[in-house]
Amino acid sequence: MVGVGIVGDELESQSQQHHHHHPNKQSTTFRYNSPLVQVALIGLVCFCCPGMFNALSGLGGGGQVDPKAANNANTALYAAFSVSGILGGGVYNVLGPHLTLFSGCSTYVLYAGSFLYYNHYHHQSFAIAAGALLGIGAGLLWSGQGAIMTSYPTPSRKGIYISLFWSIFNMGGVVGGLIPFILNYHRQTAVSVNDGTYIAFMCFMSAGTLLSLAILPPSKVIRDDGTKCTNIKYSKVGTEFVEILKLFLNWKMLLMVPAAWASNFFYTYQFNNVNAVMFNLRTRGLNNVFYWGAQMVGSVGIGYLLDFSFESRRKRGFVGILIVALAATGIWAGGLANQLNYSFNDKPEKLDFKLSGKDFAGPFVLYFSFGLLDSMFQSLVYWVIGALADDSEILSR
Repeated sequence: MVGVGIVGDELESQSQQHHHHHPNKQSTTFRYNSPLVQVALIGLVCFCCPGMFNALSGLGGGGQVDPKAANNANTALYAAFSVSGILGGGVYNVLGPHLTLFSGCSTYVLYAGSFLYYNHYHHQSFAIAAGALLGIGAGLLWSGQGAIMTSYPTPSRKGIYISLFWSIFNMGGVVGGLIPFILNYHRQTAVSVNDGTYIAFMCFMSAGTLLSLAILPPSKVIRDDGTKCTNIKYSKVGTEFVEILKLFLNWKMLLMVPAAWASNFFYTYQFNNVNAVMFNLRTRGLNNVFYWGAQMVGSVGIGYLLDFSFESRRKRGFVGILIVALAATGIWAGGLANQLNYSFNDKPEKLDFKLSGKDFAGPFVLYFSFGLLDSMFQSLVYWVIGALADDSEILSR
């Protein structure tokens, strides 16, 4: 690892020195090989693939009345993801972005298709197998995405680029929430979503899979200050294996383990035990429009704070951590208060955004706040990881 403090100022000063020593400073206009265009492209890829996956998951139970198949598929997914997430960075460095991202994205299409199949045949095995494959694919996609988003921009603009990615990506959740809301608007009873919903998700995911081929390798991306993201085109399997093992001895990365663990564990609870339990089908789709919309607001707000609030990068980091910690404490306290009103054996009557009146407001604001907090936390974690190094090879791991 590069010897840079987690939220220190050294890297920023190095960037300013690079700025003075690079005569080949690039134009800030829209260049295809610029970090701005490449981060926007990976944002669009994630808009189509994990963005639509998030919308599908946000319906609770994968859009099914019985969430058992989705819960089992998610168990297989995250079991596989826990392994592929560690190895994905090494695979990205060996294969490059095209093969890695294309392989990862294609598993999202298969996952959505498994629920289309389940809609007709009610066999869990396909959904569980697709979930396991998606766990492998997600590890590949998110390792590549993390490397692109944190290493392509200059140090002084990482917060803004993280916000740009997060906004484009979460627009996928907004659009994906509108799809089931519109297609199932008149279906207020407890039914599974229709085939058209799954087919629409699959079309978006297929488009994202093809778009992943447009991402440039890091060696071809030139920052606006003239520096390259990395000087190494492809790594070797043995090198990556050794470097990944070294991460387990790096105290800075070990400090990030709790944050990594906390970054995904709550989704199943929020989607299946809050949104699916408390709201009817059409309202769940509407809730997700606001849940993912809140993520856009949260990422832009925390990104601006982390890049521009104070001159000292270290101070910006500590203030960001404090704000996110306070928000998390308050919002999850609200979640606890809400949970005390019902249990697994005593579920509440389904709420509807038009028919439930003021009873709808409190749970809706809580669900919106969950989305806001998620993006603030995730953006902060990415920013801190980006402060550890500046090279694509290192950051992908």
